[in-house]
Amino acid sequence: MAARCLGLPANAVVCEVPRMGGGFGGKESQATHWACYAALGAHRTGRACKVWLNRDDDMSWTGKRHPLLARYRAGFDEQGKLVALDTELHINGGWSEDLSIPILDRALFHAENSTFIPHLRLFGRACRTNLPSNTAFRGFGGPQGMLIVEHALTTYAQKTGQDPAEVRARNFYVEGQTTPYGQKLTGVRLQRIWDTLRVSSDYDARRAAIDAANAQGGSVRRGIGLQTVKFGISFTATLLNQAGALVLVYADGSVQLNHGGTEMGQGLHTKMLKVCSAELGVPLSAIRVMRTATDKIPNTSATAASSGTDLNGAAVKAACRQIRERMDAQRSQMAGEPSFAEVAQACWVNQISLAASGFYATPGIGYDRAAGKGRPFHYFAYGASVTEVEVDTLTGEYRVLRADVLHDVGDSIVPAIDRGQVEGGYVQGLGWLTMEEVLFDADGRLLTKGPSTYKIPAAGDAPADFRVELLDKAAQPGVIHGSKAVGEPPFMLAISAITAIRHAVGGDVAIPATPEAVLRAVYSSTSDSSSSDKPKV
Repeated sequence: MAARCLGLPANAVVCEVPRMGGGFGGKESQATHWACYAALGAHRTGRACKVWLNRDDDMSWTGKRHPLLARYRAGFDEQGKLVALDTELHINGGWSEDLSIPILDRALFHAENSTFIPHLRLFGRACRTNLPSNTAFRGFGGPQGMLIVEHALTTYAQKTGQDPAEVRARNFYVEGQTTPYGQKLTGVRLQRIWDTLRVSSDYDARRAAIDAANAQGGSVRRGIGLQTVKFGISFTATLLNQAGALVLVYADGSVQLNHGGTEMGQGLHTKMLKVCSAELGVPLSAIRVMRTATDKIPNTSATAASSGTDLNGAAVKAACRQIRERMDAQRSQMAGEPSFAEVAQACWVNQISLAASGFYATPGIGYDRAAGKGRPFHYFAYGASVTEVEVDTLTGEYRVLRADVLHDVGDSIVPAIDRGQVEGGYVQGLGWLTMEEVLFDADGRLLTKGPSTYKIPAAGDAPADFRVELLDKAAQPGVIHGSKAVGEPPFMLAISAITAIRHAVGGDVAIPATPEAVLRAVYSSTSDSSSSDKPKV
């Protein structure tokens, strides 16, 4: 975009991306304006130019997650199976299209989440409004879409006096069933995760104890919720599922690694180091990861859609395999067991190339938007969470007492990174669902510009008892080293907190479930609507 802005060919502009702060989608497209301003300033003045925004301007001018209005009708049979869902989704795109259409697509793709629904109609529309253009945020429409079916399942369970966890389990996808867009499911791990977490979290006993305690009365009530997640992994725009890498081995056995993904705190560089180390058979200390740059890897896709490791890891592997094959051929002609550095030196002496470009494009996927059919995802990531909350019904304030999470990351490349992603995703999802309220005045001016008015989770908002486990014996075929994407799927595990709050108050609750919203829900569920002494909330 900088090249287009300046009227230059792409090879005349080099973008370098050092490690940056957390992205979470906000840097996917909306950093482009500021990059173009900086490029124009540098081009016209011949001097370095930096552009950055102060906090108020950043919050006011850049987009947020798309608010979504959903209207639905749900039909259940006598066995409690969700047999029909008719849904309309309207997302607030703001003043320009930006990424609203693909975000709407993913919301539609995930409107049924883990639930098989034989009769389904989904309609979506992106709406233009006089607000800043909304954009990508972790989950990319998936979280908003999932809330629809989860709201339906919990509402049905409450109206019929059933445990929402049982209702969900009764409606899980099973192996071989087909999604609304025609993708056949394989490797479904929902039931295994649900069974394992239900036992490890002691869900049944805790729910029974909570129900008994709540029945005694009192202003403090507890609730518990069990939630599953099925999240599709791949860019839904098929052409973006590609990546490149450039690996250079020097004659002294040291390695330079270049790949097309950006590091934003998610540990991508560390994972690429691990892949390169395993493929070449060298220690991590021998490898240097370079900052991402367009003069090393051209035509990169965004580091997004939770696909950074899948795509770039496979490209790194492809480059390393080429070099390894050449080095193995040279090694076979050498006496004894030469070291990697000795083989590299011999390759240089014998004029054997020690540089290779790797490329990867995700196989077997494609989606026809006009027909609404296809296989947009390479695979699905699964997970489940159990959340317990305590609610003060006099004030609407609440605490998350405990969260148990079991998440499917395949055969983890770096378990510590993946565990951190699960923990961070859950807490960020908790913020989105319970406290992060974006407010505008009647003229479209943002009122929540900073941390004094826009509340994000702090350390004290994390579950007091936080137990995270990664699913074992879960290698995923056809993916780099059997791993699975982990960036976005854990975000939606926090929906279990809403189910828990609804259990505590005995009714529905608005999202975000701020204390004010919870207090309204308490009065709505406990007071007779015709009572003249019902408090005004």
